[in-house]
Amino acid sequence: MAISKVFIDGSYGTTGLRIRERLESRDDIDVIVADKDLRRDVDERREALVNSDLAILCLPDDAAVEAAGWAADSDTKIVDPSTAHRVADGWVYGLPEMAPGQRDAVRESDTVSNPGCYPTGVILCVRPLIEAGILSKDAPITIHALSGYSGGGKNLIAKWEGGQPDLAGLPFESPYALDTEHKHVPEMKKYSGLTYEPQFIPSVGPFLKGMRVEIPLHKSVIQKNASAETIWKILSERYAEEPLVNVVSIDDALAYSDPAFDPQARNDNDGLDISVVPNALGHVLLIVQIDNLGKGASGAAIQNMNLMLGLPEHAGLTV
Repeated sequence: MAISKVFIDGSYGTTGLRIRERLESRDDIDVIVADKDLRRDVDERREALVNSDLAILCLPDDAAVEAAGWAADSDTKIVDPSTAHRVADGWVYGLPEMAPGQRDAVRESDTVSNPGCYPTGVILCVRPLIEAGILSKDAPITIHALSGYSGGGKNLIAKWEGGQPDLAGLPFESPYALDTEHKHVPEMKKYSGLTYEPQFIPSVGPFLKGMRVEIPLHKSVIQKNASAETIWKILSERYAEEPLVNVVSIDDALAYSDPAFDPQARNDNDGLDISVVPNALGHVLLIVQIDNLGKGASGAAIQNMNLMLGLPEHAGLTV
């Protein structure tokens, strides 16, 4: 079997470095990176990209658009972890578990956009419920999310690790982007199947990585008088054959005690947990725990790369 050449463009950033480290031990691919002194050299990067079988673009959006353009006249496949192409025409959304046929779409595509870390959990929770008629497409959805500070890349890491002294030892999370449209909202809306943009309330916590996403469903938006047990069954059946998506039993979800629903519970793992928590008043809370640098970034890129190169889908992943 031929060994595929994989170029990591942006291999010195947070996501790129993690992907590079995880691929170094693979003997079924040849990892290509630019010399550190030449990592911003356009000619060097273009040459590496067009001579690779697949390139992973761990770049700012503008640079990712430029690099994707270089591939247009070559046979190089692209996995783009940036935000640039997540809702763009001609790009396949790289969330294989999202819907029947999505895995094949990724496998057959030359241009795949990696999902955002927050949207991964939101889409996997909300989309099946809309498809089952438990939620209306017009439902007003609110999302509360907490992420480790690595989600903001090098600048935010530096800020939380000494760059801003009043963040040291902060005993609570810090909400952000409350007055703007967060860059992940368009993909949440599009791939969940929602008519309206959800209200998204993200926060950063005093830890490097890990994420908890909470989606409260008021009883007034739950259709067909569905109970938490009904919702759990829909999600459990949907992901029964998906090794990276674990739907926690309701009993286990209710058994959580302090510290409950630790956002770091899935760290260093490429899967995620979905919990369905009932409330005596008829409300339901959906909770996702995921590593924002795992299934939320590097793990997803490797999963998509594997599919696009015809390799075992979960090779190199920690389940």
